[in-house]
Amino acid sequence: MSEQRRERGPRPTDAAIVGMGAVFPGAADLAAYRRNLLAGTDSIGEVPPGRWDPEVYYDPEGAAGPAVGDRFYCRRGGFVDGLAAFDPTRFGIMPAAVEGAEPDQMLALHATAEAIADAGGEARLPADRSRIGVVLGRGGFMGVATARLDQRVRTAHQLAQTLRELAPELGERRIAAVRSAFQDALGPERPDASIGLVPSFTAARTANRLDFRGPAYTLDAACASSLLAVDQAVGLLASGRCDAVVAGAVHHCHIATLWSVFTQLRALSPSERIRPFDRRADGTLLSEGTGVVLLKRLADAERDGDRVYAVIRGTGVAGDGRAASLMSPLVAGQVRALERAWQEAGLDPRAPGALGLLEAHGTGTPVGDTAELDTLAQVFGPAEPGGSGRGIGFGSVKSMLGHTMQASGMAGLIKAALAVHEGCCPRRCTWRSRTRTWPGPGCGR
Repeated sequence: MSEQRRERGPRPTDAAIVGMGAVFPGAADLAAYRRNLLAGTDSIGEVPPGRWDPEVYYDPEGAAGPAVGDRFYCRRGGFVDGLAAFDPTRFGIMPAAVEGAEPDQMLALHATAEAIADAGGEARLPADRSRIGVVLGRGGFMGVATARLDQRVRTAHQLAQTLRELAPELGERRIAAVRSAFQDALGPERPDASIGLVPSFTAARTANRLDFRGPAYTLDAACASSLLAVDQAVGLLASGRCDAVVAGAVHHCHIATLWSVFTQLRALSPSERIRPFDRRADGTLLSEGTGVVLLKRLADAERDGDRVYAVIRGTGVAGDGRAASLMSPLVAGQVRALERAWQEAGLDPRAPGALGLLEAHGTGTPVGDTAELDTLAQVFGPAEPGGSGRGIGFGSVKSMLGHTMQASGMAGLIKAALAVHEGCCPRRCTWRSRTRTWPGPGCGR
């Protein structure tokens, strides 16, 4: 091995991905997700009526007029209905504590258990449980269970007060009956599930049930949550505070209020298609999912005989500072993050052969995609006119899944790790050479 090749190789202290777990649209587990990636499966579908009823909320003409909070012009996205099976008793959780709770904590626990099994089981974990950490991303969105509680606690009494003001002839007894009927229609109260309504307990629940005694915390950095969790996990390993860390994110929220927010932001696609980096791109599609990776230092993984999917050489974090708006990303901030990651890795992003596959954010919004392409051109350099040589894989898994919000970075990282491990470019990428762009050739070594 040449000296240059040795310098570019992974270092013993780099973070190695040794296990992965996934629940995404069309995929109940990692194996199904891998099959979908290789087949280029489109996992986008219409919103199930159990989430929000299109007969009530859908208005296909809404994109052309002023934003209305309770009418949505888009009804397609990514959903895991029927796939997110969870056996609470396996983890010592009583069923009463699950029914009426948000699914996030349970699915994060489920995916973490899958990642551990994927890595070879409990025997592959450090014997000292205080050396195992958990960092998970989770948004503060109101989910269906939280919304139901809010309806019981606040909306029912607001309804009663409105009736007192508009129909006082009903009398207090009839008004109280209406309030009770409204609350009864929401189903029985579930006090045992209350802990499952607290977003910040997502990592804590996982650590509690799996007896991990290292750092365990939940963070929310919007769609950067997944990769910020990875950055934190890499830091815990590098500092020596942990010998294994679970990192990932979860997002399972498709109630009408969330769709209202993104409708009013005009972020959703009027054509109900998500086309990252396409000239026809007109917005994103909301999706859901959970993904986690189990990380160890590379030297420890090799010592333990672990299978290594991929090695994380460097991470970079940066903010935009003051911009025109929170919805207008600045290229300079993205450039800083990428340059810091490559600097930490000790690599030159413009060196020949430095890049083989680029899994982008690629939301399908014209503003976001344009900023990202400008960022990549600045960091990796422009194409060489008349250049030759092997192209790179470039794309976004959102073209298959939609935007999985807090879990979006994990959907992309797992895709990239599988590609590195198998030497295989997933089909729904763009295969980009130095001189031209054309649809990818599928799974090619």
